[in-house]
Amino acid sequence: MKKQSIGFIGGGRVTKIMLKAFANANIKFSSILVYDINHEVLEALKKQFSNIKPVNSFTELAKQDLVVIALHPPVIKEMLEKIKAFVHENTIILSLAPKITIEVISNLSGVKKIARLIPNATSYINEGYNPVCFSKDLNPDEKQLLFTVLSSLGKTFETEEQKLEAYAIISAMLPTYFWFQWEELEKIGSQIGLNEKESKEAIKETLLSAIHLFYDSGLTSSEVIDLIPVKPLGIEENNIKSCFNNCLLPLFDKIKPQ
Repeated sequence: MKKQSIGFIGGGRVTKIMLKAFANANIKFSSILVYDINHEVLEALKKQFSNIKPVNSFTELAKQDLVVIALHPPVIKEMLEKIKAFVHENTIILSLAPKITIEVISNLSGVKKIARLIPNATSYINEGYNPVCFSKDLNPDEKQLLFTVLSSLGKTFETEEQKLEAYAIISAMLPTYFWFQWEELEKIGSQIGLNEKESKEAIKETLLSAIHLFYDSGLTSSEVIDLIPVKPLGIEENNIKSCFNNCLLPLFDKIKPQ
């Protein structure tokens, strides 16, 4: 199978994550083009990934075999209309954004072969959890080609399109709910007698074990929680639960297709 060309419209965080995953997994393309209105972003990407070709116009990029839309939802529709004149009948569009459906992408761009993926930051180390859905116009060989490419990001699986935004909340954004807490615990560890290395190792190893215990032990969640009698944050648990509900449910309403 010949190598495919790929183009990224948008050179921000998610493009960097995917390029890093491809590099780690030694995924090869005949060419990798990246377009962004911010030239400093393109220069920074080029320094990290010497095999990419930054371009100043989306017209050349839209002619690639696989066109990745790595933009925020508010500007996607305008871009899809702009590339309509330059895509070809075998173009595959891969959208990385919530909210904008396959039907909308097809209507605006004229492209029939479309996939939508919810990307994860953990794909930077090839350990993402990536739900993907496909338009009915992709044939089995094209879907397999996409799976081959996307599996380099980590665990990649097909799901219904209407579930993508839920995965964005429960998976893609999930690390942000906890990373700052782990960082704060490291600081507390240094205040009470551990050095930085000891704090990081203790937190990492305990978190990994706690995840396995909660999900793989065969115990109910109540039984797991009952294994530790002292709960220092117990007085704040209801407040923390309220934060999750008050922040995440409105966000889901904002990113789901209307």
